[in-house]
Amino acid sequence: MSKCGAPRIDVPPEAPARASLVLTSLIIVAAVANLNLSVANVALPAIGKAFDSSQTTLNLIAVGYSLGLAASVLYLGAIGDRHGRKLLLLLGIALSVPACLLAAYAPNDNVLVAARILGGLSAGMAYPTTLALITALWAGPGRTKSIALWSALGGGISMLGPVIAGALLERFYWGSVFLVTLPLAVVALVMALLFVPAHANESAEPVDNLGGILSVLLVVGLVLAINFAVVPGQGAQVVGLVVIALAAGAAFLWRQRRAPNPLYDLHIAGRRTFWVAACAGVIVFGSMMGSAFISQQYLQNVLEYNPVEAGAAILPLVVMMVLVAPRSAKLVETRGARTTLLIGYAFLFLAFAWMLMFWGEDSRYWQIGFAYVLIGIGAGFAGTPSSHSLTASVPVRRAGMASGTADLQRDLGGAIMQSIMGALLTAGYASAFSAAIAASARSKDVSDQVQSELTKSFASAGQVAQQHPRYADQIVAAARQSFLHGDDWAYTVGLAAIALGALLIFFMFPHREAERELLRRYCTEDFAPAATERPSGPGA
Repeated sequence: MSKCGAPRIDVPPEAPARASLVLTSLIIVAAVANLNLSVANVALPAIGKAFDSSQTTLNLIAVGYSLGLAASVLYLGAIGDRHGRKLLLLLGIALSVPACLLAAYAPNDNVLVAARILGGLSAGMAYPTTLALITALWAGPGRTKSIALWSALGGGISMLGPVIAGALLERFYWGSVFLVTLPLAVVALVMALLFVPAHANESAEPVDNLGGILSVLLVVGLVLAINFAVVPGQGAQVVGLVVIALAAGAAFLWRQRRAPNPLYDLHIAGRRTFWVAACAGVIVFGSMMGSAFISQQYLQNVLEYNPVEAGAAILPLVVMMVLVAPRSAKLVETRGARTTLLIGYAFLFLAFAWMLMFWGEDSRYWQIGFAYVLIGIGAGFAGTPSSHSLTASVPVRRAGMASGTADLQRDLGGAIMQSIMGALLTAGYASAFSAAIAASARSKDVSDQVQSELTKSFASAGQVAQQHPRYADQIVAAARQSFLHGDDWAYTVGLAAIALGALLIFFMFPHREAERELLRRYCTEDFAPAATERPSGPGA
């Protein structure tokens, strides 16, 4: 019998055999994806100097991995449900090896962007499959605890990426940061092969390949359009990308309403415990990744931290995430997902407000570390309930959809928030530096080419300063002030997004008893004999 009172053939046990080894294997697999996701941030200043990259290109290097992941997770989650989650997981880990090597030895920044996207695609095979397997292999409080450990350790490992990358950059060249996961990938491959069960509650339904292709076009078009929106002379390209995203989005919705076996069940997606949790997770993980992306450049460019110091500065975030996540799991069970999410959002709001007010040109480390503490507590509280609500709202046979969405909320959120914050950083930096040049008494002596280099990125301004040592101090000072102007724009938008997310949760996510009643109703509905004609839409 299921927990909703209906017979179920696909209810997993409380835990699988050799549960600790299985969960450890899945967390290590997730660690490969998490480390690859975050190692680039601390290396961005070094990459910018090596290739004289524009700020937009640096944004794409940072967001490329999330883009590859976000574009592929829904499609690959469905493929794993149908053709074997373990097989897809093993293929993803294997593909991560050449992706890392290509990134490490990229001859230019365009190849590096492509390598990051390929790495994201490999993670799209492996990472969402880990959560799908947890959903398929555990049940009840055991599942909640497993998700909490998976979420906390995964997020913690992700945030360790800058620390490890910083240590490598002190001794080796920028490409070394992309080699760090290779030994871990070998361990993950062996452990997954030995300990992860195969064919646990998988679907026999055919995959909606057309829907999968449309979902890829939708995400790629949207994310690239945001990144190029602030680039001068790219208006036609941006319009084209927006048209592709809108057309793919409309076609995707049309297809999912009519396909006999939809890639994304819109009826399930319309459940309040699903769609509100998905939106909440997009903002939580997006704001965390966006702040990490901006702050690593801030620490090195403005405060002149070396790579090790910049990477180590984020450790309070890691510690607090790992400490808070188990308490988050208990709070979900006792007070419900809504309360736990709102607590997490409150800490995130305070973190962004703190960064906006107290991160400046001469900030002390305690001001930096306190913001990371707040982010870690916020993400630790909010990460577990958002993933838990998604997986609890779907039948186990559609675990790939739930895990794909859980990963999508992190990686689409990361891609969108990094793109928006990166675009605002780019626009704010260029605007402030242009204004500084115009206000200068020697503005007429600055050629269009030099002004273009100065406003392109902080790294380019640094190279111009080296070429003109007489004005180096003025150039660097203007670049720092311009960067601070741009990151203020970025943090303001992050603060607004968190406030909107909190309002959405407060008004739309059900209280504890209502949430449990909805989950019982969904469970009964999924396994009722005549659950074919079903209403859809938010609030169902």
